Amino acid sequence: MTNSPINNYISVDCVIFGYNGQELQVLLVDRTLTSDITGDSEITDMTLTGNHIYEDETIEEAAYRVLFDLTGLKNVFLDQFKTFAHPDRLKKENDRKWLLHDGRDPDKRIVSIGYFSLIATQSITLEWKGRNVKWVPVSEVGELAFDHNQILNEALIALRNKIKHEPIGFELLPERFSLTQMQNIYEVIMGTELDKRNFRKKIARMKYLIPTDEKQTGVAHKPARLYVFSREVYEKTKKELFDFTV
Repeated sequence: MTNSPINNYISVDCVIFGYNGQELQVLLVDRTLTSDITGDSEITDMTLTGNHIYEDETIEEAAYRVLFDLTGLKNVFLDQFKTFAHPDRLKKENDRKWLLHDGRDPDKRIVSIGYFSLIATQSITLEWKGRNVKWVPVSEVGELAFDHNQILNEALIALRNKIKHEPIGFELLPERFSLTQMQNIYEVIMGTELDKRNFRKKIARMKYLIPTDEKQTGVAHKPARLYVFSREVYEKTKKELFDFTV
C-alpha cells in the first residue's frame, strides 16, 4: 500500500468483461450517496470499475491495482484503448453532487484513461471491499454514472476490433474448452452468427490450439473433445495470419 497522495484529476476506468457461458458481461459497481442531514438516499446508480492514480505509480500500474483489488488476480489481460478528457464529461447533476460530497471541485477537468480486461468469470471470486460489485449482461446495462456508457461502448468497439486479429477470446474461456464454446465466444462478442464449417476451417489452421485427450463431462449431448490454447506456440507462430473477420 502506497503512502503517496492521490491525483484527484487523473483516473483509470477499467471495463472488465466476463463470459458466463451464454452472454458477455461487464463488472459494475454500486454508487450510492446518502444525505448527511436527512439520511435519505440521494444517488443510487452504477459505475464501471476504476480509481484515481497515486502520484508515484504509472497509469498501467493503477489499472492493474484496480483489477487486483477486485479479483485478487495478477497477470490479467489488460488493454488501453482510449483517453476520455472532454471538459463536460462529468457535468450531470448527480456527478457534480458526488464530486462535491467527495471534496472535489466539479468544475475541474478529470482525465480518465480507459482499459478493457477479459476474465473467465468462473475462475475468480470478487473481492471488492466497501462497495457492492456484480456482473451485469452487457445487453442489460442501463444508464451509468459519469460518461461510463460512452466508455463501455468504446471498449466494445475496441474489443471487437482486437478479437478479429489477436487470440484474446481465450482469456474468457476455461483452461480446457470445446470448439463450440470457442465459437460462442466470438459470436457473443461480435454480435453475429458464424458459419460453423468456415469457423472450423479457420480453427484447423491454428497450430496453437492443442487438442487434449479429454472430453466434456456432465453434458446432455455427445461429449466434445476439449482443447487448450498454447501461448508459447502462438508467440512462435504469430506472424501467421490470425483472421476472424466476418
